[in-house]
Amino acid sequence: MKKQKLSQGLNCGLGANYFDLLSEEIVFSILDFLGPNPLDRKSFSLVCGSFYAIEARHRRTLKPLRTEHLPKVLTRYQNVTHMDLSLCPRVTDRSLGVIAGACASTLSSIDLSRSKFFSGAGLLSLTVRCANLVELDLSNATELRDGAAATVAEAKNLERLWMGRCKLVTDMGVGCIAVGCRKLKLLSLKWCVGVGDLGVGLVAVKCKDIRTLDLSYLPITDKCLPSILNLQYLEDLVLEGCFGIDDNSLAVLKHGCKSLKVTFDLADSLNKLRMLQSIKLDGCSVTCAGLRAIGDWCGSLRELSLSKCSGVTDGGLSYLVIKQKDLRKLDITCCRKITDVSISHIANSCTALSSLKMELCTLVPREAFVLIGRCHSLEELDLTDNEIDDEGLKSISTCCKLSSLKLGLCLNITDEGLAHVGMCCVGLKELDLYRCAGITDSGILAIARGCPGLEIINLAYCKEITDDSLISLSKCSKLDTIESRGCPHITSSGLAEIAARCKQLTKLDIKKCYKIDDAGMIPLAHFSQNLKQINLSYSSVTDLGLLSLASISCLQSLTILHMKGLSPCGLAASLLACGGLTKVKLHASFKSLLPKPLFEHLEARGCVFQWRDKEFQAELDPKCWKLQLEDVVQ
Repeated sequence: MKKQKLSQGLNCGLGANYFDLLSEEIVFSILDFLGPNPLDRKSFSLVCGSFYAIEARHRRTLKPLRTEHLPKVLTRYQNVTHMDLSLCPRVTDRSLGVIAGACASTLSSIDLSRSKFFSGAGLLSLTVRCANLVELDLSNATELRDGAAATVAEAKNLERLWMGRCKLVTDMGVGCIAVGCRKLKLLSLKWCVGVGDLGVGLVAVKCKDIRTLDLSYLPITDKCLPSILNLQYLEDLVLEGCFGIDDNSLAVLKHGCKSLKVTFDLADSLNKLRMLQSIKLDGCSVTCAGLRAIGDWCGSLRELSLSKCSGVTDGGLSYLVIKQKDLRKLDITCCRKITDVSISHIANSCTALSSLKMELCTLVPREAFVLIGRCHSLEELDLTDNEIDDEGLKSISTCCKLSSLKLGLCLNITDEGLAHVGMCCVGLKELDLYRCAGITDSGILAIARGCPGLEIINLAYCKEITDDSLISLSKCSKLDTIESRGCPHITSSGLAEIAARCKQLTKLDIKKCYKIDDAGMIPLAHFSQNLKQINLSYSSVTDLGLLSLASISCLQSLTILHMKGLSPCGLAASLLACGGLTKVKLHASFKSLLPKPLFEHLEARGCVFQWRDKEFQAELDPKCWKLQLEDVVQ
């Protein structure tokens, strides 16, 4: 009776729509709590007319799949501040013009990484009309030249710019940006191989507010270092793969050399660089003297990356970590000369360490991994291809803040070790068990029970895994990525459980899961509407199963090699029906079986074809595979 009277009162006094009682601010707060699944926001907007309108006014970020719908979409969403076009296979100058016209006063950030077909003309419309633009990502724009880079200089308020792999841009283009974009705080020039000392020097001279500078794989030398080190606000400096720079420029500062003037100028700059918090020297020629110099002169490092630096030894690394006790992130991947001595000093000195990457540190004995458990603040740990065993995992499991744990090719671990991780690391989001031969369904059950927030798991070539593992993992509703290639006991039944319960799944690799067929594709097509990438190679899926995936509008990447159930006609129909494809990997035999106009049509839509001609390969035992890999590396 009370509910009936309340309902009548609301209907009489306020109308039939109860939601009219809520202010727009309250509804905005509700929208802020929605998860990342775009379907949630769509469902919210369909509740009623007022919610539909409020959701449009609330939305600040757009990530469209196709640009042809932009005019209509931007008419509805007029308060967009961030535009992510990385999923659009084709972005033209006209598309950028539409965005510039509709979002001239609101747009502050745009992501064009992986986008194609636009030029300097489209960029100019953005940079001139969008006065509030502070963030621009042009990564992988491999066709852009200096003329297009010069148009970026018109964005006078730009603070963050990514230009990774813009290989045709030279010192001239970067110089224009440096002159025009004086407010830059972050600049990434990774793999801009046309940029040298001159361009980097201009950036250092003109952009005084730079905090982060990524110069990875640039053909620069020591000549540009003095100007870089005069950047008083610099916090992150990345010199990965800069083979023209070695640690002599640091080591000689302490010991002196003939070029005293340059040496002391550089030493004075480094001593003043108290804001520097991150140094990445991946692949550089580093010696013990260089590491000692970093330990002595850098104020208070938070991040150090020495990945693939062959000169790293116990002496240099131990000295450095003792001096730099505030380190939060340390990458010593492929430092094959360090032993338990370094691990002991890291564990005892860097107690606040949150990230440790030490893949392929082959001289570290299994007993040393127990010491890592002392770093209780660890959130990210990469132990790929090491000698860690269950005792080591038991110790590491006491790091209860762990969110990412990579154990690929760790052949000494078993379900017993995973059980400790499952019991203690409740916040785990990523687990890599690639080719861990000792893992079975029991270990995965422990992880699924103890880590309900798991988002990424790699079970590739864990050959004892069955559908029971997938059924267990289906309880982890936030799963985003599953790699289960080479698990021969997995069937369509297990996959159906994942599809039905893990609605946020975006990446799926079921290569060499021979028992997965069309029966597994139907649930995927129905439930997995967020799926963007799938590898079906060597599976038993046929034309019918592949065609069913066309109902997934987000699907962008498709790998289909050695699938006996596919016919040329079925493949052609599927490729045409999947309208959002940006990358397709096919066996070379199909190149002559499909009509050329089909490829031209799909490439015009923005799809890139990658052809493979590998023959069917039988699987090796994990230990044999590891030995074979070591032979290749050596």
